[in-house]
Amino acid sequence: MSSGAGYSVAAVDIGGSGLRVQVRRGEEPGPVRTAPGVRIQPGGIDVPTLALAARGLLAEEVGAEAPDVVVWSMRGLLFLADRVEVMQTVRSALGGRRTVVVSDAVANLVGALGGLRPGAVVAAGTGAVAFGTDFADTWRRVDGWGHVLGDVGSAAWLGLEGLRAALRAHDGLPDGSSVLLGSGVDAYGEPATWPRQVMNAPDAPERLAGFAPVVADAAPTDPVAADLCARAGRGLGDALLAAAAGLADPRLAATGGVLGASPVRASLEERLSAEGRRLTPAAGGALDGAWLLGTHLGQTGTLPAHAAYLLVD
Repeated sequence: MSSGAGYSVAAVDIGGSGLRVQVRRGEEPGPVRTAPGVRIQPGGIDVPTLALAARGLLAEEVGAEAPDVVVWSMRGLLFLADRVEVMQTVRSALGGRRTVVVSDAVANLVGALGGLRPGAVVAAGTGAVAFGTDFADTWRRVDGWGHVLGDVGSAAWLGLEGLRAALRAHDGLPDGSSVLLGSGVDAYGEPATWPRQVMNAPDAPERLAGFAPVVADAAPTDPVAADLCARAGRGLGDALLAAAAGLADPRLAATGGVLGASPVRASLEERLSAEGRRLTPAAGGALDGAWLLGTHLGQTGTLPAHAAYLLVD
């Protein structure tokens, strides 16, 4: 397989904030087309619905023409879906001549480092996960446990902690924030309605993540919000360092919307500096990583597959 000018890669990236599809022929990127992202059902992620949405977006770009490679990058691949079934569904729905199914953690790493290079990345969007690999013997994921059990430093985590601090103020408990309480009422209404909104809704992580910018904006003047942002940054730094453990001189990168909050990023960088490490500027994100994986497959005919994180058909 050759990755010449006519070689096409359909990159699909699926996260909590949306589904994105982009087709590239050679080095020429097409438009990024979007649809709603992951919705977690009792049985896990509804992959067939996502695949149908991606097929519709892909048809807008290529019509009936089958891409040379489809690379499907997905949040929750490890715990919330059957990887073999995902491969079968994607292959059937999108019809690529070759199909790659990859954890978004791996796609984030490849995109951040601009290729298949040893290193580690922490991706902090709606959720948070760190991943480190040499694409040979070491494949290490840290966190990514979801907004109930982990995802420390993510937008969902920061929003949840902000609402908890708001409710502590509401109840007259120590370490509460009246500032965040007022903002929470503005955003969600009366506190008595909050549990139903953020616990029972299928898009609960996204709802929680929507409060994260409020916490970050309050940090310059509210000590409680400032402490939460600092904890978020330290948590992301801890995960990144753990993911990089055992790798020889790895590059470290960080991606995701949470890092746009300066107090979170500053805390992350301070945590790394304490260990004598620093961030390499991220070259791109998961969608770029998906395209790079497809391009590598086209150029070499192979990818360093892994049963849990990177499947190739």
